[in-house]
Amino acid sequence: MLPIRGVYEVAIRVKDLSKAEPFYREVLGLEVGIRDEKRNWLFLRAGGDAGMVVLQEDKGEWPLQHFAFTIDEADLERSASMLRARGVEVEGPVFHQWMSATSLYFSDPDGHALELLALGGQGANRPKE
Repeated sequence: MLPIRGVYEVAIRVKDLSKAEPFYREVLGLEVGIRDEKRNWLFLRAGGDAGMVVLQEDKGEWPLQHFAFTIDEADLERSASMLRARGVEVEGPVFHQWMSATSLYFSDPDGHALELLALGGQGANRPKE
């Protein structure tokens, strides 16, 4: 087996980078790593040096996908409130007993299913899925 320890970079196709960028930067708080003007891609830091999200503008047809970001359990309620205050429809928190995690679900401007996931902690007292 390869000694893989995690995922560092995920590419997300978007129809219009100028619409997707404010959502990922201002709503989710991701920081710019580098902008590739030639390919119309934007590399964003997710959690400092923990990993990267690459927004890739692609006007073609492609399937919607699901992406999950980890957060601390103490930040779940505040994150849900912050998203709702920005007009984002949020489902959850939802407790996943099989992995002892609690999640919030919402969509980005292109319709990709996004998730904020907190592992462990007080989730045992939440409703089960």
